[in-house]
Order: sequence, then C-alpha cells, then structure tokens
Amino acid sequence: MDFYPGFLIEPDHENMLFHYGKDVFGPKIAECRRLEDIRKSLKNPKACGPDILYSIAMDVGQLKDREDLVRRNLLYGVVQYAAGTIGEETIRSQGHIHAISPSCNSSTPEVYEIWEGTAIIYMQEFAEDIPGRCFAVTAKVGDVVIVPPNWAHCTINGDSKKYMSFGAWCIRDYGFDYAGIRAHNGIAHFPMIKQRNQVTWQSNPAYKQSELICTSARSYPELGIRKNVPIYTQYQQNPELFAFVTHPQIAKSIWIDFEP
Repeated sequence: MDFYPGFLIEPDHENMLFHYGKDVFGPKIAECRRLEDIRKSLKNPKACGPDILYSIAMDVGQLKDREDLVRRNLLYGVVQYAAGTIGEETIRSQGHIHAISPSCNSSTPEVYEIWEGTAIIYMQEFAEDIPGRCFAVTAKVGDVVIVPPNWAHCTINGDSKKYMSFGAWCIRDYGFDYAGIRAHNGIAHFPMIKQRNQVTWQSNPAYKQSELICTSARSYPELGIRKNVPIYTQYQQNPELFAFVTHPQIAKSIWIDFEP
C-alpha cells in the first residue's frame, strides 16, 4: 500500500486476506461478505457481480497494545473491498445501524481511515420512512470519516476499477441492527455506476423523498483528531483519544446536529 497505517499489514486482494507483520496480531482467516448476503438491499436484486464483495479482519493491532485495547474495550478492524460492480450498482455493504452496546448502553460511532482506493461513506440519520439528513462522504487515501452513533450507514467502493481498503476504530462489544434497512430494501439513495466510472444516485422509493448531500472528507478538530497522522498512531500517542468511541456520551454535544 502507498499508505502506512501505523503498523505492518498488507491486504491480499487475490485471496481477500490480510498479511501481518511479525509484531502485529490479527485473525488468519478474514470474514467474507458475499453478493448473496446483500441482494435484498440492491436496487436490482438479480444483478451479477463478484462472489466476495469484501472481507473483514476484526481485532488487529500491534502486540504491545493488545492488553491495553482489551482493557479499553477498543477494537481496530480492517476491511478490503473488491473491484468491479454489481450490475449497474457499486460494490458496497448493505447498511446497518450500530446496535446498543451493553458496555456503554448506547449505539456507538465508528472512525474510518482510508488506506487505498476511494471510499464513499454513506449515512442517513434514520432507517425509517423519513431518513432525515443523508450524506455521501467521498474519502481518499489518508482521509478520516466518522459515523456518529445511531445513524444508518454503509460503505461503498467509490472507484470500481480499483480495490479499496481501510481501517476503523470501533467498540469491542459491537453489534449491527439491520432491521430498518432491510424493511426498506436498502438505503435511501442507491449508488449507481454510470459512464466514466462515476457514481450517481437514485432515490429508493421505499423512503419519503430526501435530499442527499455529497461532500468530501473533512478534519475533526472537535474530537482532537489530527490530519496526516494514522489513527492507530494517534491512539498510541494518546490512548485516551478514542474514548468517545467506547463512551459516546462524553461527546454528546458533538453528535447533536453532527455533520460528517
């Protein structure tokens, strides 16, 4: 990779696995999400595409940090997305809300950092008939994007010609709530691939019409996150920095009217 995330790791795109440096821990076998897993969330459920859309390795990091991460209930996950399309749609996840974590009695945020390719982090305030504010945040290599607690969201490969990978901070006792997204057959705006490999958007008629705000990744000084420093390195330099991930109530004022 062109981007160094703070420890030695290499996505293996051919096998959809991850290879770790000698001082790095992580699962040997990645979890795979397949096309059949997300069909019901597609605009065209019969569309064809790669069998494995993306793979996930949860709980990754440097061996020296493992005990501290467990104590903090903080988890670093890594994900890689296949290149290609699903018919006329992008390769993406089906979408979910972070379920209430028992450790903090709250839905929790997630902090993404893009390693290669282009990602679009799509998010909407609610997985209900009226989805509220909807954002599509385009992120390039090195960019950080934060999804706030309680928001429905999905991750999209924004460049169908390339693989995409990223790392993310989340809580250890994470859970996913798919009910609202599945009840509406997907997110409120379908990402479509048209001419020149550009992503366009079509409204999902299962929702009341809503505006989609397309924007680029920004910085998050209100949460103390620095630009151009890997988020894993920032954790090592200040282990309390991502306490808002495991205890989102400490940033309660920031989540009100949050703009990604």
